[in-house]
Amino acid sequence: MPAGDCCAAVAPVFLAYEAQLKGFVQKRIADKAEADDMLQQLYLKVYKNCEQLQNVQNVKAWLYQITRNAIIDFYRENSRRSSIEVAGELPEEEAFPEQSRQEVEALVAPLIALLPPEYAGPLRLSELEGISQKEIATRLGISYSGAKSRIQRGREKLKALFLECCHLEFSPDGSVLHAQVKDSCKSLQST
Repeated sequence: MPAGDCCAAVAPVFLAYEAQLKGFVQKRIADKAEADDMLQQLYLKVYKNCEQLQNVQNVKAWLYQITRNAIIDFYRENSRRSSIEVAGELPEEEAFPEQSRQEVEALVAPLIALLPPEYAGPLRLSELEGISQKEIATRLGISYSGAKSRIQRGREKLKALFLECCHLEFSPDGSVLHAQVKDSCKSLQST
């Protein structure tokens, strides 16, 4: 079939499934404007690939595959855009002055001490002593998955405690100028 003929066949094929494809897209892309843009992009993709239409056994499946791929591309692009925006907001690790890094690291050990013992012990061994999770499991007489779980939960609890108990001062470029434990948490450390 000549290219002009196959491309003329795209409109009726697409229109036959447009309502179903629209519902499919709207279930996966919440923003109505984005979903409508996606449908326009789909039509263009189908039009650009119209030569394949003559070899397609199941037109509906072919259209849904193109739609799925377009949705995946949409989320990949948004994910990249989000991660680029977030990365742009965060300072590089090398941007932290050595003194500030040491201050922040000095806060970690006392905060770990504030955690319940079942999380503090494994976390201290893992993060401060650099011991592998398998070795921690052996030392504590618990399963490997139990050690991993305790370390992960300990990290979550430490993060929450860090956000609650630490005062950080940042420079305009985002680097840490000063770090200290808040007075409200110092009383917890002495108990």
